[in-house]
Amino acid sequence: MGSEKGKATATGSAVSEKVRTRLEELDDLEEGSQKELLNLTQQDYMNRIEELNQSLKDAWSSDQKVKALKIVIQVRKLVYERILSMCMDNRVSLPDNFSPESVNDTAKETCLNWFFKIASIRELIPRFYVEAAILKCNKFLSKTGISECLPRLTSMIRGIGDPLVAVYARAYLCRVGMEVAPQLKESLNKNFFDFLLTFKQIHGDTVQNQLVVQGVEIPLYLTLYSPAIDWILQCIAYHAPDVLLTEMMERCKKLGNNALLLNSIMSAFRADFIAARSMDFIAMIKECDESGFPKHLLFRSLGLNLALADPPENDRLQILNEAWKVITKLKNPQDYINCAEVWVEYTCRHFTKREVNTVLADVIKHMTPDRAFEDAYPQLQSIIQKVITYIYDFALLFSVEKFLPFLDMFQKESVRVEVCKCIMESFIKHQQESTKDPVILNALLHICKTMHDSVNALTLEDEKRMLAALINGFIKMVSFGRDFEQQLSFYVESRSMFCNLEPVLVQLIHSVNQLAMETRRVMKGSHSRKTAAFVRACVAFCFITIPSLSSIFTRLNLYLHSGQVALANQCLSQADAFFKAAVSLVPEVPKMISVDGKMRPSDAFLLEFLCNFFSTLLVVPDHPEQGVLFLVRGLLNVIQDYTWEDNSDDKVRIYTNVLHLLSAMTQEAYIYHVDKVDSNDTLYGGDSKFLAEINKLSETVVSQILDHLKTLGKEETLKRQSQLALYFFNTILAHGDLRNNRLNQLSVNLWNLAQKHGFADTKTMVKTLEYIKRRSQEPAMNHFTELALRLPLQSRT
Repeated sequence: MGSEKGKATATGSAVSEKVRTRLEELDDLEEGSQKELLNLTQQDYMNRIEELNQSLKDAWSSDQKVKALKIVIQVRKLVYERILSMCMDNRVSLPDNFSPESVNDTAKETCLNWFFKIASIRELIPRFYVEAAILKCNKFLSKTGISECLPRLTSMIRGIGDPLVAVYARAYLCRVGMEVAPQLKESLNKNFFDFLLTFKQIHGDTVQNQLVVQGVEIPLYLTLYSPAIDWILQCIAYHAPDVLLTEMMERCKKLGNNALLLNSIMSAFRADFIAARSMDFIAMIKECDESGFPKHLLFRSLGLNLALADPPENDRLQILNEAWKVITKLKNPQDYINCAEVWVEYTCRHFTKREVNTVLADVIKHMTPDRAFEDAYPQLQSIIQKVITYIYDFALLFSVEKFLPFLDMFQKESVRVEVCKCIMESFIKHQQESTKDPVILNALLHICKTMHDSVNALTLEDEKRMLAALINGFIKMVSFGRDFEQQLSFYVESRSMFCNLEPVLVQLIHSVNQLAMETRRVMKGSHSRKTAAFVRACVAFCFITIPSLSSIFTRLNLYLHSGQVALANQCLSQADAFFKAAVSLVPEVPKMISVDGKMRPSDAFLLEFLCNFFSTLLVVPDHPEQGVLFLVRGLLNVIQDYTWEDNSDDKVRIYTNVLHLLSAMTQEAYIYHVDKVDSNDTLYGGDSKFLAEINKLSETVVSQILDHLKTLGKEETLKRQSQLALYFFNTILAHGDLRNNRLNQLSVNLWNLAQKHGFADTKTMVKTLEYIKRRSQEPAMNHFTELALRLPLQSRT
């Protein structure tokens, strides 16, 4: 096996690490050392070859097999490259499809020299391998060189006495032949037929005596042939006609249906060719001698082909029965499950749930004793994957009696969760219509609960998100139609089952709100006593659930959304409770929040939420016991006390949006309403005391804005002052009554402040002034004419 650079503790990882290290070593072929040799003198070249020769011997004797192989690969490439470099004319190399006529005499002589020297090697095996290695060099000598050499080299192998050495020599020759002359198929066939003729040597005294000396059993010895035979047959089968493949089968039969050969044929030939002759292969398998190569491996190879191609329809049941007759008698659990895994796909593909259930029952029967399933989780997972690939009608799947008992074999939690994820992914992908089937619901609730209960403090956020998405996909597909109470009961049960996954709780809140709105739609907005009680139950579900969420903006938005739903269903006191909860939560908003794993300032998110909140507050009627605009006042107090960043103007932008709200509240009829809810325009009917309260509140807000503008009078904040002054000016322009002298004068002062220090956006101010002049031409808008005259445009120069 050679030396390793590092040894791992576990056997499996040690092997994989060893393989990886070997491959990395082979990838590093030191191309630079080859290119350096191309420009050496003949003597230096010979010296370097001798060095490599010695290095090869040293590497082999010191068990550095990878290093030895690297040297061989270098030298093999070196010969062809060296001769090709001799053909360069004026530093122009030959094209890939060059003819021997374009090769100069020096290159041809060097090439012939190589072949003459190889011919003088006395030992057969070295002579064969060296010539095969540089077979490509025949291109320099003649067009027919390779086609003449391949049959000769094929015949040379007949002189190798050890059949195992000979078969690998044939595999190597096929490998080289496919590389340099893939069109020459005859030598491939000849190699295989020669191998068949010499195959009986395996049972001769010479080989048998050697096996006794080596202490090797015949079944193990036979497996050493498989890679070489598989390679030869793959080369032959590549684009081969059916006639040739049939001939191979017939020759195999003449050898007494040797199991080793039969297995290689089924591995190498096209799946559709094997599938079409499945019964023939089964007959051949039955006649095989089992002493050297077990029949269950042959059935496994046949099953792999039938997973890729379909056999004749009339043969399908007989094929399954013949295969399963052999598989079910296997005593070794690992042998059994390796075959069963393959044939489960064939069963699912061609038969009904009855046959699938029978196969699953047989697997449970074989794998349960002595907890054999613990060593076969990959194969059991593969079986589940194949079942749900072909049976994706979940009503049908869960009616397969042995499906859930099969799941119970996955005792290791990590594996069990992976299987549950596969099932849920299939459900979400294939389930087209919502369901209330109790069999499906109970089974999937159990599966989702398994996924949920795997979450702990060490679970990664990505994993939590994936599990939550799968559970949410299930929740969204559950519908009890018009049985809304049953639907709510399902959501209540889900909340208790999935309380550790926040995205699932969020989905449940949205689903319950949707349920309340669906009830409203069915009742056309006019609730009966029963439906009114039901929507209050939905509202209560949300009110109880929201505080358990950790994300503060999720809570804020859900309080707002749920309050809107309560309002739409005429649950006024409940809506007030949601809005009050949102107001009381605002002071808890942290300065920084995590967004997609990165910490970011929260101001922009808070501003967006409050603007949405203001839009809702327009239609929320005042509580009879709480006083005028109690929610707006409460929110303003919270905004006033909130600690804003020093370099932030969001507080002023929020206050400006409050002015938009207060302006809308002074209208005789609000621009939008909630059906069957009397807003303040109806409650107060334009009462002067109500309007006075709004004006008083507006003055307080304006005062706060102006105070902030004064604090921006320092040199480093003048640009912000200019932008905010223009923003506030546009608010007054859009929402204020400019016939009011004080407001008119304030707007002029803001206009001047915006451009006082040369930071104003002149283009924007020009367009604003044009807008005012257009408005002044409208009827009853004369005050805009006067305003336009009072708004100078100052030049920056």
